[in-house]
Amino acid sequence: MKKWMSIMIYSIITVLLLSACSESGNEANEVDAATKGDGFEATTIRLAYNLPQDHHISIGIEKFAKDVTEKSDGKVDVQVYPAGQLLSDKDMNQSLLSGGVEMVVNSSTLWASTVPAMGIFDVPYVFNDYSAVGEAVNSEFGDKLRGAMEEKGAKVLMFADYGYVQFANNKRPLKSPADFKGLKIRSIGDLPSELIKAYGASPVFMGGGEVYMALQRDTVDGATSGTTAMLQRKYDEVTKYLTINNYAYLEFLLAVNKDYWDGLPEKTQALIEETAKETEVWIREQAEKEDSKSAKALEEKGMEVYVVPEEDLAEWKEAADPVREAFTKHTGDLGKELLEMTDKK
Repeated sequence: MKKWMSIMIYSIITVLLLSACSESGNEANEVDAATKGDGFEATTIRLAYNLPQDHHISIGIEKFAKDVTEKSDGKVDVQVYPAGQLLSDKDMNQSLLSGGVEMVVNSSTLWASTVPAMGIFDVPYVFNDYSAVGEAVNSEFGDKLRGAMEEKGAKVLMFADYGYVQFANNKRPLKSPADFKGLKIRSIGDLPSELIKAYGASPVFMGGGEVYMALQRDTVDGATSGTTAMLQRKYDEVTKYLTINNYAYLEFLLAVNKDYWDGLPEKTQALIEETAKETEVWIREQAEKEDSKSAKALEEKGMEVYVVPEEDLAEWKEAADPVREAFTKHTGDLGKELLEMTDKK
């Protein structure tokens, strides 16, 4: 009898020990799985952008997509459609809002037609240096813009610094606003068009991929863009003169459809937001370097570069006053608030 009792007690102890080991093993597996990216729900995110693939924003976005996919062990699959493969820059915002695509990277200028306050980045001479932009978008200024975007159905995940915007043309050096008279200049949006008109030229709106041919065929005499895109789109082959006046600081937004975002698990949202924040910092660090490097490269390729002297900027700013008035007219109290915030910087 004692023998059987001993066997039963031994068996019970063995079962308890095995159970404890099993539970401990499961816990270890759960920790290990979490470390490897398991625990994410499978989802596919299509991300479209229209910039050249070697642009610093594009490089950052490609890394963002790769990092999200790898950190989730492939469960959150970010599929990138670069350089207008899926959507043109003129079409992607509406596609995002309608749910045709989950994520896009597009300019604040093009978003201004949907969220007028986004035109703040096109108001001439608002941002005087690179650091001022980063400070602004990570403060109440940026929060107001994010809120306005969400009201329309898009959540901003990242402000991607494109850099300053300049003018290129193939007719003559642009050394003062008066030199614009009679020219046809490619515009990138409503407020840049107002500036081009204020300087005496005629704006012609077109997407980035159309500009080279338009310049080559004299459909337009010049264009406004950043020197990074000018270099990558080979403006040096179809324009002769570059004017550096840093009239606007262009932002690109990584945005996601709000309804789609709200349906994602919190763990997935946290991963995407954390990775976007890291990428935003990296892109901002590149903007100033790339502006300087690309302007120098365009000059080396034969473009005649004119840098507007600091003492002459007052004339350019005064001639641009109608653009500031147009912005506040279309954006009301929010636009005035944003301008007041930047004026204090």
